[in-house]
Amino acid sequence: MNITRPLLCVLWLVAALAWQPQASAQARELPPADEYSESGADTCLGCHDEESETYSATALFKGKHAHRGDKRAPFGAGGLQCEACHGPGARHAAKGSKKALTINSFKATSHLPVEQRNQACLSCHEGQSRNAWHGGTHDLSKVACTDCHRMHVERDPVLVKATEAEVCYACHAKQRADFHKTSAHPVRFGLMSCSGCHNAHGTNGQAMLTKATLNQTCYSCHADKRGPLLWEHTPVTEDCSLCHTPHGSVRNALLTKNPPLLCQQCHSPAGHPSLPRTATSLPGGGGGGSMFLVGSACMNCHTQVHGSNHPSGAKLMR
Repeated sequence: MNITRPLLCVLWLVAALAWQPQASAQARELPPADEYSESGADTCLGCHDEESETYSATALFKGKHAHRGDKRAPFGAGGLQCEACHGPGARHAAKGSKKALTINSFKATSHLPVEQRNQACLSCHEGQSRNAWHGGTHDLSKVACTDCHRMHVERDPVLVKATEAEVCYACHAKQRADFHKTSAHPVRFGLMSCSGCHNAHGTNGQAMLTKATLNQTCYSCHADKRGPLLWEHTPVTEDCSLCHTPHGSVRNALLTKNPPLLCQQCHSPAGHPSLPRTATSLPGGGGGGSMFLVGSACMNCHTQVHGSNHPSGAKLMR
C-alpha cells in the first residue's frame, strides 16, 4: 500500500501545529506571581500620579485600555492592569532598584529590543489590519508601535484624522513638504489622512497602499476615472503616477511635468503643431509659430484626457 501521501499529510499537520511565532509563545508564558506588584495599578500610581515629576499615567484612564467593562482591556475583569503591557513590576517598584532595567518602558531608550516591545502590543492586537506587519517596511525598519501610537492619552493622535499626518511627518519629511505645495491632496487641512491611502501596519502591495494597486487606491475617491470607457487613454489604465505625483506638486492637478512636455514624453510632436514658441518662431522671427501660447496646453483641444465615451471621441476631444 502506498503510504507516501498520508504520511506527508501527517507530517504537514504536525509541522503546522508545532510552528508558532516565538514571541507569541513567550507572551503566553506569564512570569511567576511573586514578580508582580502586590496591589497592581495602585502601586504604579503611587509614583505615576497626576503630580508625578517623571511621568504621569493618569490620562490612561480616559482611553480604551483602562475600560473596566471591556474584558479585552488590561483593566478589564481579571486583567493584569499596568503589568499586562509593562511586564511584572515588583522589582521596578522596589526601593533602590535600577528602574530602567526592570520594566518595558516602551521608550526608544528601553533596554528591550524593538521586537520585544512590540510583542506586548501584538499579543492583543493581531487583527486583520496587522496581518502583514511582520516582514513589512516598518517592521524591517525597526519601528516600534509606540513610535507612532500613544496609550496614556484620551485620544491617540495617530488615530485622529486631523493630527495623524503630523505623526507620520516625524519620519516622512519629504511628504510634509509635498503636502504644502500649491497642488496637493488636502491632508494639511485635515480633510484626508495618510491612512486613507496607506496601511502603516503593512500590506502586500506597493508603498503599503490600502488597495492592491495604485490605480485601485486612487479610484477609491476618483471613481469617475475608473472606466471602462469607449476610448481609453493608455497611461490612465496603466498607472496614475505616470502623469500625477500623489502627494503634491508645484504644477496644477498634481502633474509631474507641465504640458505639452508631459504629453510629449509619449506623443511625438512630428506632424502636429505642438512645438512651444521660441525666439525663432515668434512673429517676425521667421518661424512658423505654434498653437501653444503661455498657459496653453494639449488639453485646450484634448479635453477628455482620462478617456471618452463619445462615439467620436477617439482623439479624446469630446
